[in-house]
Amino acid sequence: METYVRIVSALSRAAAFIAVGLLVAAILVICQMLVIRHGLGRSAVWQNEFVTFALVAATFLAAPYVLLVRGHVVVELVPIWLPPRARRILGLVAAVLGFSFCAVVFATSLEWWWEAWRLDLRTSTMWRARLWIPYLSLPLGSLLLTLQYLAEVWEIATNRKPAFGNPHEVGA
Repeated sequence: METYVRIVSALSRAAAFIAVGLLVAAILVICQMLVIRHGLGRSAVWQNEFVTFALVAATFLAAPYVLLVRGHVVVELVPIWLPPRARRILGLVAAVLGFSFCAVVFATSLEWWWEAWRLDLRTSTMWRARLWIPYLSLPLGSLLLTLQYLAEVWEIATNRKPAFGNPHEVGA
């Protein structure tokens, strides 16, 4: 299982790296769009859609890394008042619920992506982008997030990682 955790962690880091690339690309396209629109007085055809799709994809692809490094917002009011064992149980329940939710999102979004692929759905704009390409970020990101939650459940259950990020409670 430790090999699984290492592989999923590496995949989460790789997805975050891709997300950063998408953010950089979105920034560059916005700059290019400003030059085209305001500098040259021409219309932008694909830039708005690309930036929207890139930012959404970056959000979904970065989510597993955020879980890996515990960068998400956590309200610790209840956990701080709990004894270590109860805190660990609460952390396990939260991780299992997160895993379950992400698994449902993955299954649902995979159907949505497959429909866009099968029917060759496109945007209704002049660019006519194939929708399966930007839609792919949702099943991919939610799959990685599901896998990362499974690693989280195992690490909390085996006391390798503290619930709610308190390093002093590992081994308690």
